[in-house]
Amino acid sequence: MRLQHHIVIVEDDPVTRAKLAGYFLAEGYKVSEAGDGDQMRSIVERQPADLLMIDINLPGEDGLKLTREQRERSDAGIILVTGRTDTVDRIVGLEVGADDYVTKPFEHRELLARVKGLLRRVGKSRQHAGDMSARNFYGWTLDISRRTLQDADGAFVELTGAEFKMLAVLTANPGQVLTRERLLHEISRREWDAHDRTVDVLVRRLRQKLQDNPRSPRIIVTAHGEGYFFAPEATPRDFVRY
Repeated sequence: MRLQHHIVIVEDDPVTRAKLAGYFLAEGYKVSEAGDGDQMRSIVERQPADLLMIDINLPGEDGLKLTREQRERSDAGIILVTGRTDTVDRIVGLEVGADDYVTKPFEHRELLARVKGLLRRVGKSRQHAGDMSARNFYGWTLDISRRTLQDADGAFVELTGAEFKMLAVLTANPGQVLTRERLLHEISRREWDAHDRTVDVLVRRLRQKLQDNPRSPRIIVTAHGEGYFFAPEATPRDFVRY
């Protein structure tokens, strides 16, 4: 019998919420509905979610605040649903911990595909969480299981959700050029286009936090016309793949 994943839809419009709930119920998922943050918390306290589908424009606490809160408490997949199309909103959504970003109007079948893909990733992450190790480079320590970054003195450096995912992907592939398209797909499962600067913004912020000189970076290096790659300090044995 197939594992029935629990999806929580957080949407203040009852018609939109009911349509989404009905669609995913018909697809065989367990679905709960919430109109705001308080209802969402009440639901996940009773039964933890495998995936949260959160509208950004909610009354009271907006979807970004709820995403940040839930990412600190849960490893559930999070998809933000919104009518906004600005790149800044996409970046902010990823930074606070969202895994994907869907802009209204959207096709239910496309959303279903994203949900299936994200649930597979969540399942693999939970299955292998105990096998993840720390990655050491240039005096830095990236702890994959704890999602933390420490400098040579042991001081913690705060990373947003998107920054952590980007650094985790880069360090998992030392010396390998990763295109902007692949990087964006890895951190958000979205398709990249030439006008999307999400990857470049995140790389710039990571370089700042890693004290990696942007004029002559030694950790995250630009492959002109292609993308970026993580330059290993010494030997690949310091790095543990997923």
